[in-house]
Amino acid sequence: MAVRLGMMASAVAVAIVLSAGWASAQDNARGIAVYGEQKCALCHSIAGKGNPKGSLDDVGSKLSADDIKAWITNPKEMAAKSNAERKPPMKAYPNLPPADLAALVGYLQTLKK
Repeated sequence: MAVRLGMMASAVAVAIVLSAGWASAQDNARGIAVYGEQKCALCHSIAGKGNPKGSLDDVGSKLSADDIKAWITNPKEMAAKSNAERKPPMKAYPNLPPADLAALVGYLQTLKK
């Protein structure tokens, strides 16, 4: 009986870990899709694809999730805060659906060298 319960607990633990990984993979896929839908590659690049003047390859190591979110929703304020002068200035995306914003921020957080 104890062996059977132990095996059942192990199976539940594996299912939880796998489902968490699946959710994370789905969120990451949605973040990639939002990046494409919003045409971010016109001004930014990832892994050499897109505009090389705005590389995001290591953004996850450089900025917190809150800072990435602020850059997306209020880039004018963030540019002033960081003395960034990019021409043209980044467009704000304040009306991005919350789930899409979260997925995009989550995806960008994974971009680390």
